[in-house]
Amino acid sequence: MRMKLRNLFLACCAATMLLTAIPGTSHTVNAAAQTKPVTVMLDGFPLPFPAAPFNSGGTIMVPFRAIAEALNIQVVWSNQTHTLTAKKVREDATTEVILRQSQLTATVNGQKKQLAKAPINRNGTIFVPLSFFSTQFGAQVGWNGPSQTVTITSPVEPMYTEAFYAIRSFFELELVKNFDAVSYGWTRIDPSTGDLTLEGKDFYWPEAAGSVTPDSIVNDTTAQGSSANLMAAAMDGNGELTKLLGNPEQQQRVIDQLIDLATTHHFTGITLDFEGLALTGDRKAVQQTFNNFVQKLDKQAEAADLTLTLALHPLNSSYHGYDYKTLSGYADEIIIMAYDYKTYTKAPEPLTLVNEAIQLALKEVPKSKLVLGISTYSETEQSIGSKIGLAKRYGLKGVAIWRIGLIGDKVMSAIGQSITPIH
Repeated sequence: MRMKLRNLFLACCAATMLLTAIPGTSHTVNAAAQTKPVTVMLDGFPLPFPAAPFNSGGTIMVPFRAIAEALNIQVVWSNQTHTLTAKKVREDATTEVILRQSQLTATVNGQKKQLAKAPINRNGTIFVPLSFFSTQFGAQVGWNGPSQTVTITSPVEPMYTEAFYAIRSFFELELVKNFDAVSYGWTRIDPSTGDLTLEGKDFYWPEAAGSVTPDSIVNDTTAQGSSANLMAAAMDGNGELTKLLGNPEQQQRVIDQLIDLATTHHFTGITLDFEGLALTGDRKAVQQTFNNFVQKLDKQAEAADLTLTLALHPLNSSYHGYDYKTLSGYADEIIIMAYDYKTYTKAPEPLTLVNEAIQLALKEVPKSKLVLGISTYSETEQSIGSKIGLAKRYGLKGVAIWRIGLIGDKVMSAIGQSITPIH
């Protein structure tokens, strides 16, 4: 009798275990999946929401405004009709989606489409089906049930693209045509004299290669509709920037040299890459001297019909000599050099730090002037899409790639899968 009871007990246990292992047969397993928070990843980085997304019978519902703004979609909500109208223009094609609270029918460019779930109002926040809403605007949406994770890849969109062209970039010269602007790093501040120099180990005026000369490269760049900037580089490791910025006469001499060099060789603008300011010392004093230099340069550049671009360390870096807010009043654009967070490793830059750098910059500078700098030295063809995705998410002016000569076919392809130049 005891043996029969024991066998019966074991049989019941086995049956219970078998039912639990089959998806959909165990209420306990389903409940655990339903209560797990839903994560939404946009271009490989979490997308925050003011109210948590939720799973409604297999349909992920998200706050409409958050997902729309992240995809740069214009949204209008009518309290009177309880209607959401979302619109986006992409390459002269307009997509308009109209959703109404509690209705299972949507209108897409005048055509009726059925929804899996109707938009609903939860505590004043309108939730809409994520997959339907995103895919109407060209995004790709995936779902991982076990992790309760939604993955969204934003659509390819036109965006301002810039690249740096330094020494040892010649073999990728043909890539210049793929960018709206190119900054040519052919001059720097001489550490010993404090003047502009065309000689050095890393930034110097290149020699001609047959019929291809520095002037022909600049002329070809502008002829195809791209901007050609003369980039002046300097690093304060030997104190050359401190020396320059602390001497008004020296400042004026360098500014005159820059303007003369840029106009003589038909550049359309100037890019300053002055690095290493205020690692230590009085950051406010250093910021003021740099502000003064940029203000003077801007005045003369404008008179010479030259644009002014500043490549700056991010505000969450170790260098604090850059007053983004004041500088943005002088510069036409500011490139956030959101890299070199990891000095001794070639791994991709941490997305959390890049995201933070953008957020800090946006508090000081209009997004129409901000360009996200991306170093191909540390990025891969996979990770570069996430960096570009952040620039798209925040609606920045564009991205700047360091540098031609390091890009390669795979990275160029990865860029093309996310954005296209606007020229």
